[in-house]
Amino acid sequence: MNFNRIHHKRVLVTGGAGFIGSNLCYDLLENNNEVICLDNFSTGNINNILPLTGNKNFTLLVGDIRNLNDCHKAMQGIDIVLHQAALGSVPRSINDPVTTNEVNIGGFLNVLVAARDARVSRMVYAASSSTYGDSKELPKVEDIIGKPLSPYAVTKYVNELYAHVFRISYGMDIIGLRYFNVYGRKQSPDGAYAAVIPKFIRSLMAYESPLINGNGTNSRDFTYIDNVIQMNNLAATTANEEAKGQVFNTAVGERTDLNMMVELLRSNLSVFDPNIAAVEIAYGPERPGDIPHSLASIDKARNILGYCPSHNLQQGLQESVEWYWKSLRIFSNAK
Repeated sequence: MNFNRIHHKRVLVTGGAGFIGSNLCYDLLENNNEVICLDNFSTGNINNILPLTGNKNFTLLVGDIRNLNDCHKAMQGIDIVLHQAALGSVPRSINDPVTTNEVNIGGFLNVLVAARDARVSRMVYAASSSTYGDSKELPKVEDIIGKPLSPYAVTKYVNELYAHVFRISYGMDIIGLRYFNVYGRKQSPDGAYAAVIPKFIRSLMAYESPLINGNGTNSRDFTYIDNVIQMNNLAATTANEEAKGQVFNTAVGERTDLNMMVELLRSNLSVFDPNIAAVEIAYGPERPGDIPHSLASIDKARNILGYCPSHNLQQGLQESVEWYWKSLRIFSNAK
C-alpha cells in the first residue's frame, strides 16, 4: 500500500525490541533509514531484532528511559523519535502501579527532555485508547474522553498532557497516536500479561480452551500492526500544520466482540489443523479496569494525515495466524 514513508532519516525507536517497536525497526530499515533502537529488555525480546544486528544501519543501545543519561545518549543526531517504550497492560498496572508510573510517566518525561535538548525535528509517541476511560460515547472521538479506569490509563493520559505542555512551552513538534488493541506478528503469547490474540492462538494450537473474561460480548477495535506502521509513518512525515500537537486514533473503525474474534481465530487455525475446530471456549469473571466496548472514529486521521487502513480484522487475523503457525511450531520443535 502506498503512503508517505520516512526515508533517509536517523530515527530513534524507544522500546525497539518490543512488538510494535521491532516491526517499526524493520520497516524503517527497509526504507533506507538509520535506526537507533533503545531497549532495556524488561518486556522487549532480543529475538525480535536479532536479524537486524548485522545491519550497518542498525544500532542497539541497551538502556532505560528511566535514566535521563541513557535518553540523552540515544538522542544524539536523531531526526525523528518514535517513542514506543512503555509498560503496557491494565492488569499489570493494577498489580504494580508504582513501576508503571515510573516507566510510563517518568520515562516519557525523560524522552521529552532529551528530545527537546537534542532539537529533534519530530517526535511521535504511542498513546492509548485507555485514555477514553469511562466515556460511553461510540465511536470514540479524540476530543471526548472520560475518567481513567486503571493506573495504566492514568499514565497514558498524563503523557498526552506532558506532550501538550512541551508543545506550547518549547515549541516541540509532537504527535500522539492512540493505539486500539494492536495485534500481529512478533506479539508475544507468553507471560501473565500477554495480549489476548496471541494468547488465544497459542491456546488453540495446544488444544486448550481460551479463557474469555466475561461473557464474550465485550467488543474491541482490533488493529493490525501494518495499520500502526502506516500511522507512525504518516505522523512522522506529514507537512500538515494542523497535525502538530494533536493525538490521533490508530484503529480500523470497526468493532468485534470477543466471541466473534475467537471464532475467527478458530476458523483460520482450522485450515492448518482441523482438530482445532472442536476446541471449546472457557469463560471467567470480568477483569478490573476493562472497558466494555471500544470503537474508534478514524475520521481525524483520514482527513488530516491521509490514513487508510490496509487491513481489517479478517485480513489481519489471517496474516497473524499464518505467522504464528509457522513461528510457534518452529519454536516448539526446537525445544
